[in-house]
Amino acid sequence: MQFVIFKLGEEHFAVETDKILSINDMMTITRVPKAPDYINLRGSIKSLVDVNLLLNIESKKEQNNIIILKVDEEEIGISVDEVEEVIDIDEDKLQRLETHNTEAYIKGVIELEEKLLTVIDIEKLLNY
Repeated sequence: MQFVIFKLGEEHFAVETDKILSINDMMTITRVPKAPDYINLRGSIKSLVDVNLLLNIESKKEQNNIIILKVDEEEIGISVDEVEEVIDIDEDKLQRLETHNTEAYIKGVIELEEKLLTVIDIEKLLNY
């Protein structure tokens, strides 16, 4: 399985690449009162979701990247502190979490070198 590894605050997350359309440097964000933020990517307007709020993470860092995802036939951007790498990881390295307290959007965790990656199901997270 291929994953994009990114950071939010001090935590590392992984998303499968099959949902990712592109990874971009931070760009101008258009704020509209009482509406989602938007970005203009090559003439196409995309909604921008603050994934920090969805994952309940306080990040004091400047966000440097936007990941464009295809979710339910819609292209949505999420801003992240930093995209670290795109890597192949064997599916058997994914440790599923079997507790009732686990959020539905968490697929499991992967231990990678000295990092613990939380693997998220981005569709479930954005529809949560």
